[in-house]
Parts: sequence; C-alpha cells; structure tokens
Amino acid sequence: MSDLIFYTNPMSRGRIARWMLEEVGAPYETKVVGYGPGMNDPDYRALNPMAKVPTLVHGDTVVTEVAAICCYLADAFAEAGLAPDTAHRGAYYRWMFFGAGPLEQAVVNASFGWTTEDPREQGRTGYGSLDRVTQTLDGHLSDGRSFFLGDTFSAVDVYVGSQIAWGLQFNSIPQTDSLAAYAARLMARPAALRAREKDDALVPKEG
Repeated sequence: MSDLIFYTNPMSRGRIARWMLEEVGAPYETKVVGYGPGMNDPDYRALNPMAKVPTLVHGDTVVTEVAAICCYLADAFAEAGLAPDTAHRGAYYRWMFFGAGPLEQAVVNASFGWTTEDPREQGRTGYGSLDRVTQTLDGHLSDGRSFFLGDTFSAVDVYVGSQIAWGLQFNSIPQTDSLAAYAARLMARPAALRAREKDDALVPKEG
C-alpha cells in the first residue's frame, strides 16, 4: 500500500488535489468520502474536523485545505519541480495565497450575491471586487507569461489555474482572452487529463 492516502469526493475541490498528485507522480491510495454521514463519520472527523474533503495523509502527517496540500506535495516531492527554490518563492507565495484568499472569496461571495459598490466596504472585503480580482489575474497572465511564474509550470498553476478554469467553465469569473488561453494550456496537460478521467469515473451515474 502507498504511504499517501487521498480522501476525496469527485464532486469537490478534491479534484484540484488529485491533479497535484498526478503531477508529482507518486503512488497514492484514493478513499472516496460521501457527503453527509461519510464526512461526519467520527473516524474521518478525527482527520478533518471540518468534515470536508480533501484530506491527505502521508505517513503520520495529515494535511487539509487544497492550497496547503498543493504546497506540501510540491515540497515533499521536490523532484517533480513544482516549486521554486526558497530564494525565489516570492511570486510563488504571492499567487498561491492570492488564490486561497481574494480569488476564492470573490468568486464565492459573488455567487451568493454578496457584492457592494461602497469603496469602504470593498476595502473591508480584502479583495475589493470580482472585477478587480479578474483584472489582476488577466493583467499578470497577458504580460507574455505562459504560467504564473513565467515559463515555468508550478503548483500555483495547479491551484489557481484550477479555479480559473472552473470559473470560466461555469461563468463564475469574467472571460478574457488571456485567461481562456491560459486555462486551455493547463487543461491539456497529461496529468490534468489523467486526474479528470479518474475523478469522472467516480462520479455516481444518474439512475
């Protein structure tokens, strides 16, 4: 058995972590956790008290939160080259936390209709507005960069790129030419294709 155990649900943010696992190329065991009783099972809650997925167990180490899982795997399997060396991690951390903070908050809030035009209230949100977030991403990726760190694919592209691709697919972020081209590059990666195939196979069939 692998010493990497991946708790997930194919209809969750676990798809991002799955892609990261496929990128690092290490063997892992998948355990599907159902919504409701499955995620509230005491044994699972002992691993993830938030009763959600994904959760990664690597030996004695338990990692939750998708951004943390991506960063952990990039470090634990450094040979995959998905994180820059520590002397060049400024942009890496900037965009990883941008995805975990402003991007996710802006998209979720907008989907629930929680928006404001008041500049003071926008300041309190930490991201301003979804348009501001999108313009920031578009400006960075339309400046001759193939990926967030330039010409080098990294864990940032797995995490933030997944959110961009998902947002474009379901119209939860505004479409731009540069974001669409970026998402297309990512979704064509062999590891991304493998991850989608594995998760799609686990989605319950209707009827």
